[in-house]
Amino acid sequence: MDRYEFKDQIKDTGFGFTLSLIGGKYKMSVLYALYMSNDPIRYNQLKRMLGNISFKTLTNTLKELENDQLVNRKEYPQVPPKVEYSLTEKGLSLIPVLDAICYWGEEQLEK
Repeated sequence: MDRYEFKDQIKDTGFGFTLSLIGGKYKMSVLYALYMSNDPIRYNQLKRMLGNISFKTLTNTLKELENDQLVNRKEYPQVPPKVEYSLTEKGLSLIPVLDAICYWGEEQLEK
């Protein structure tokens, strides 16, 4: 594997950019849960999949992922409001990266 040219700071590299998108306690988990659901998923269902995450943290995480164009939020005009989340094409393009992390972890668990 070729190494990329190192710049003055890691944040200025492709690694730094990627980490700015998926770094944080729950971002990768949210992305992977959305991927595993295969279909758009509602907020409470996503929260149940993730387990121990507060409503505020999940809301903030989803907003950040939406602002980074990794997650699509679709709101239906009805009462009570219905909101569904799904991965965008950009979000889907991160799945091979998350899969690689998953495979690495599984290999390490077996050792």
